[in-house]
Amino acid sequence: MKLRPLFRLLLLFFSFQLSAQEYALIIHGGAGNGLVPENYTEAQTAAFHEALNKALMRGDSALAAGTPAVEVVSLVIQVLENDSLFNAGKGAVLTYEGRASLDASIMDGSNLEAGAVAGLSCIKNPITAALAVMRYSPHVLLSGSGADSYAQSKGSICVDPAYFLIPSKVKAMDKIREDIRVRDSIRDHKMGTVGCVVRDKEGNIAAGTSTGGMMAKRYGRIGDSPIIGAGTYANNKTVGVSCTGHGEYFIRNVIAYQLSARYEFLQNSGQEAADYMIHTLLSGQNAFGGLIGIDAEGEFFYAFNTTGMLRGFKREGEAAETYIFGLEEK
Repeated sequence: MKLRPLFRLLLLFFSFQLSAQEYALIIHGGAGNGLVPENYTEAQTAAFHEALNKALMRGDSALAAGTPAVEVVSLVIQVLENDSLFNAGKGAVLTYEGRASLDASIMDGSNLEAGAVAGLSCIKNPITAALAVMRYSPHVLLSGSGADSYAQSKGSICVDPAYFLIPSKVKAMDKIREDIRVRDSIRDHKMGTVGCVVRDKEGNIAAGTSTGGMMAKRYGRIGDSPIIGAGTYANNKTVGVSCTGHGEYFIRNVIAYQLSARYEFLQNSGQEAADYMIHTLLSGQNAFGGLIGIDAEGEFFYAFNTTGMLRGFKREGEAAETYIFGLEEK
């Protein structure tokens, strides 16, 4: 018996409703022990909230239009990379030699494909280079001048390296050269690495991270941000994660993947796993930082053991929320 046209339409509508997922996104702008209210003016904190909200709105608009999660991650991180408030892209900290050296990674939880770049010198938006590696290269991680060249060949914009020389970062680097002992206090004031995790309407999860790395880094040092499983990880079956903090510890402990494993094999919730990774494992090693994520059920989670972490999140149909300092302060 043939179904009547109206009944067929209703059946299609309800089938779509059952298959559609509530989208969500969460972002961070770095964690640090100098992130306390007394260190910032009202204007500065307002600027942080405005920047985080701008990134969230870009992601919300793209998700509402049906853009896939991995593309939304790139779009959101580009907003943060273009803002000199953060240690990524335009606002990147400088190496000891006074140059920007940029790292980024991205991972698609629907198929476990990933791309990463390290030591970029001219790519305006490093996350686009990571996305190009994921989409077009047989490799996962490219570095240095080769990564710059490859990214340009796939459409990433190359700028004059002077673009990254923000006066505040140049001034900080000059202070370090005058007295190397001030390095740690400047570096820990605000990390500034940026990250984004997205769950789209199809239930696909993606994650990405972008950074200028550690202030005054030398000898081609690379942290966790471009290391899949350390600073970034995404798997539809478990979680999407982006990390920020003292990269060496995130690498040694494979923080992003280990969180996913706790969710999958120990049946931890995303928040339980995040709390363990940050407050038990890393704190037990006197290491500092934070992370954000979304689990397979669409639940947000985040944790940090610093005085603050720039963060924000938005779920479909709900208001965006942004925070800077401790868990109770907005």
